[in-house]
Amino acid sequence: MDVIAWEVRVKKQDRQLRVGVLGCGPIAQFAHFESSTKARNACLYAICDAAPDLAARMGATYEPDKIYYDYDDMLADPALEAVIIATSDAFHVPAAIKALEAGKHVLCEKPVGTNVEEVEALAEVVRRSGKVLQIGHMKRFDPGIEAAKQFIDEEMGARLALKAWYCDSTHRYTMTDAVQPLPVLSKAALKPAGNPKADLKRYYMLAHGSHLVDIARHLCGEIEWVRARLLERFGAYCWFVETGFADGTLGHLDLTVAVRMDWHEGFQLYGENGSVLAKTYNPWYYRSSDVEIFREKTAAYERALGADGHFYRRQLEGFADTILDGSPMRGADIEDGLASVRAMAAIARSVETGTSVDVASMTGAI
Repeated sequence: MDVIAWEVRVKKQDRQLRVGVLGCGPIAQFAHFESSTKARNACLYAICDAAPDLAARMGATYEPDKIYYDYDDMLADPALEAVIIATSDAFHVPAAIKALEAGKHVLCEKPVGTNVEEVEALAEVVRRSGKVLQIGHMKRFDPGIEAAKQFIDEEMGARLALKAWYCDSTHRYTMTDAVQPLPVLSKAALKPAGNPKADLKRYYMLAHGSHLVDIARHLCGEIEWVRARLLERFGAYCWFVETGFADGTLGHLDLTVAVRMDWHEGFQLYGENGSVLAKTYNPWYYRSSDVEIFREKTAAYERALGADGHFYRRQLEGFADTILDGSPMRGADIEDGLASVRAMAAIARSVETGTSVDVASMTGAI
């Protein structure tokens, strides 16, 4: 595509949020660099990584205004307005606190933290700072799910039951490697102490369960209690989680890694005035969920097209709208993040004890 055609398609606003991306690893390469260059109301002002070779390579590719090798140096830049934290999970909370205390807004990859106490500490800093912190639950910006959410809030009436599932596939990398470039890596990359994948149960819950829990909360509100079972067999892990929502809605969550079939994600929600059925695709296809809304009053289905499926760009634009224009936050905030971490910790506790666990009183790690 030539430069003129590209400029016409982007349609950048005059006022753009100046964003710095912390971390130049795979999630930044696959999602955040491109989103920052494509967003109508944001620009890639800076990148930062402790690995000089990786930062230089990404700088040459995406051409930000500034390249930093030290996070404190990037935060000291008065022109920088917001930080996207695209690091390993263990670094999310300390990096977010540093940014907020430096007067920067934060878009933090999910999960926001790995234990309840550190997220509670972050929540206090967010409240004190007056800055925007949004968590990267990009599925909230899936146009199909947005259509479902609007129907649920405005027309569905009382909810009865939710069934939601997130089932990773043994063939996901065969399929995603066909559409993604190979990530650029560095031997100098900063890594957390210990191997995050040493405990696969914890890793899968943080990486995948965080999406499932957030969607359940987004659609049905607060989760009051969970009762969970976990089966490990032939290298696969399957969590079946009963949930009780604050409004009395019953839920069943299925987190399975990995199914011997295609990627399998979606939900069914039954309500007083209709129902919703959704099929969600692997996010790297950038394809909106197929959502069918059934209205009891018309006895007819409606399906949202959702032509713009770039959830990562859309979440950055929503983040920038909140900061630049004062628009209501459409993404997950720190209270959502804290509630999700509590719910995941409660699921882990319920698996251990075999009992129902109250979410609000939950403490400790996932």
